[in-house]
Amino acid sequence: MKPHRKRLVLFALLATLVSASLRAAEEVPVTAAQAKSLGIETAPLASQRAGELPGLPAQVVVPNNQLHVLSAPIPVLVERMLATAGEHIKKGQVLARLQGPAVVEMQRAYLQAASQLRLARDNLARDEKLFGEGIIAESRYRATRSQHAELAAAYSERRQVLRLAGMSEAAIARLQSGSGLGSAVEIVSPIDGVVLEQMANAGQRLEAASPIFKVAKLDPLWLDIQLPIARQGMVAEGDQVTLPAQQAAGRVLTVGHGVGGSQTVLVRAEIARGAERLHPGQYVEATVVSAVRNGRPGGQWSVPNTALARLQGRVLVFVQTAQGFRAVPVDLVAEGAQASSVRGELKGDERIAVRGVSALKAALMGIGGE
Repeated sequence: MKPHRKRLVLFALLATLVSASLRAAEEVPVTAAQAKSLGIETAPLASQRAGELPGLPAQVVVPNNQLHVLSAPIPVLVERMLATAGEHIKKGQVLARLQGPAVVEMQRAYLQAASQLRLARDNLARDEKLFGEGIIAESRYRATRSQHAELAAAYSERRQVLRLAGMSEAAIARLQSGSGLGSAVEIVSPIDGVVLEQMANAGQRLEAASPIFKVAKLDPLWLDIQLPIARQGMVAEGDQVTLPAQQAAGRVLTVGHGVGGSQTVLVRAEIARGAERLHPGQYVEATVVSAVRNGRPGGQWSVPNTALARLQGRVLVFVQTAQGFRAVPVDLVAEGAQASSVRGELKGDERIAVRGVSALKAALMGIGGE
């Protein structure tokens, strides 16, 4: 059949539908032959748990308290890099060796403070004995005790500087025992985890506080879900969250109050099961399962987006009947990329039109004169 004749046949079929449908405002009588000509296909309804919100866009992120950025404590030269991005690491593992003249200066200052503290400790012990025997005045004993306290504070400060520079307690003990000064410090991992990013290379000169590694513990993980503002009241802390494609699950931690540019609120969830199958920064589709809080009647169903028709502010699905199709209004609970969740007065055993919906909508618009 030629294209223009085929269009004429389709228009004639639609005209027949319009005239026949005048008997019932929401009914569209369609015979089997007409349905085939118009490309109308049907499928059974797929039920969902009440309060299920599928297809929500989300991103995997690392919890704040599990992310560490390791940086250069002082101006240094990177001598060796002993780990790389993606590597699994253990707590205390050496990740990099740094060197620089400032390291030697810090060690010298620490040894000097330790020597002065030992002398002050001996002086305090001596003056305590002399004061107890009444040989020296109380003012001298107090001056000696004050000097000891000042030098003890200076010693603690120098020791803390060495620890911030990356020296372990064992290395500080070796230094104090007289093993000699060294020009290198080590960057060690504070956790069992994974190197997410390497931000420096061997031979590179770094200023103080320059980042070297980003390391993280990846179990559990967080999920930042973008929830349409209209659905905010359907989600609460503790609701179940699933990632069907990744076979992961968790629960909602918080529901945000601020609204983003895309008119969504941030829902943060913790993924405790299946986190090993996720990657920080990964984009996924999440499903939130909550209790029904709005009290609306009817079940909840998953329908292909091709089954939805929008008409005069309403969302409709076309339910197959013995005479054709009946337009049933539904509430759109959540809209996904391929399918959406709806609620409405449906029993669950119906078949709905999933193809050719535009032809049914056109017939319905003709009935209403819209």
